[in-house]
Amino acid sequence: MMKAHCLLCGEELHEITLEKRVRQACPHCGWVYYPQLKVSAGVLLEENGTLLLVQRGIEPWKGCWYLPAGYLEVDEDPTLGAMRETFEETGLEVKITGLRTVSMYQDDPRGNGILIVYNAVRAGGKLRGSDESMSVGFYSKEQIDKLPLAGSSHTRAIQDWIKEKENK
Repeated sequence: MMKAHCLLCGEELHEITLEKRVRQACPHCGWVYYPQLKVSAGVLLEENGTLLLVQRGIEPWKGCWYLPAGYLEVDEDPTLGAMRETFEETGLEVKITGLRTVSMYQDDPRGNGILIVYNAVRAGGKLRGSDESMSVGFYSKEQIDKLPLAGSSHTRAIQDWIKEKENK
């Protein structure tokens, strides 16, 4: 196991029990390391009964499909991050119309996190892929049923959209 050091004074961290959890803390200055969830944001964009999806071109989940989404920068508003990621991954400019869902994921090999998904409408741009995608496009619920999906939070959001279509 790699040794961790205090970000404030450089002393080697030691395990302590704090707030009923084992945590890493500095015995010299008292700084405590609190691991945090990664935060991602993306959009659910429906047009003519089809859903915008991206096929991952990189690991994890290379070849699987997901909503346009990605990690937020530390100083980035989630709505702006969702719009940025959508443009980067699909070439489409979107307008956020409301919050759709917030869910936690624990199946990403890069770490646990939260996915914020917004409803959106197209505001401009041209549909195209990116360096991180193999394919991008709009797919019907019947087509999506045959696609391998990426990650638990994306899968839940996509399956919820499919259920909505089936209930109409």
